[in-house]
Amino acid sequence: MRAHRGDHLVVESRTADGPRRDGEILGVHGSGGEPPYDVRWSDTGHVALVFPGPDAHITRPERDDDGR
Repeated sequence: MRAHRGDHLVVESRTADGPRRDGEILGVHGSGGEPPYDVRWSDTGHVALVFPGPDAHITRPERDDDGR
């Protein structure tokens, strides 16, 4: 798993009807974009150091043509 600041971490539920959690990656501590990540969770606004498991994936938000 590789990420950049501004990407989003999505953690899927382990059950079919369970909650899905997502947050913005504010910091990347591993070399080359590997975890752990500082993530601001969208549901609480809290920032946590996260070591994602196999139920997580990275999404990249849409950017304008000039990179914003």
